Amino acid sequence: MQNTSKHPEALSDIMMLDHSQLTALMQFGNLETCADTFECYLERVKFYSMESLMLRLYIGMDVYLAARNVARGFGISSEQFAGSFGSIDDISAKMQTVESTASYLQDMIAQCIRWRIASVAENGNSVIRKAKDYIDSNYTDEDISLNKVAENVGLTPTYLSALFKKETKQNFTDYVTVLRITRAKELLCCTNKLISEIAYEVGFRDYRYFSQIFKKQTGMTPRQFQNSTNELYGTK
Repeated sequence: MQNTSKHPEALSDIMMLDHSQLTALMQFGNLETCADTFECYLERVKFYSMESLMLRLYIGMDVYLAARNVARGFGISSEQFAGSFGSIDDISAKMQTVESTASYLQDMIAQCIRWRIASVAENGNSVIRKAKDYIDSNYTDEDISLNKVAENVGLTPTYLSALFKKETKQNFTDYVTVLRITRAKELLCCTNKLISEIAYEVGFRDYRYFSQIFKKQTGMTPRQFQNSTNELYGTK
């Protein structure tokens, strides 16, 4: 095995590994073009000119761990992943040459995309239902976040965000905002609570921000909305 200290340019190249691009490829990439996209990823770090097994193992381990983490978000356990691609202790045998390493890693990326497609087809609706149930029960909590919802349904935040938008035609923030404003309208119509109290109750801690969002959603300020409903129904 060659000493990588003699190849500072190679070490510099592998520092260009971009986990976000690799993860995005598996989470959103097209199966038909994933091989070409991954080739570009490898070329960017000059993978095909690497003679050092140590450097290949470094890149291979990086991809393996990223793929296993992404696959977990699609409901694939570490045991299932290892059944398809070997354990992390076994992978060095698959990386004895540049060509075998590239082929092995490309197959891994493609399989993650297949798992994603199957996950969406089989579980998309039920996962989004679970996510919406959680949001519907917790939208008044100012600390509700995409990360919390994703943790509750067992998906990565990035994957849940894409799936939520695909299934509901709304992003997470817009969905929560609509729930909050709808509830605020009910309280403005049917209670004597102060507007600041209502803002707090539906999840807004900043009254001015609540007023801005309310007007953007309804075309009226909370006070204007409250006055109009009072006039309509003869209440005070």
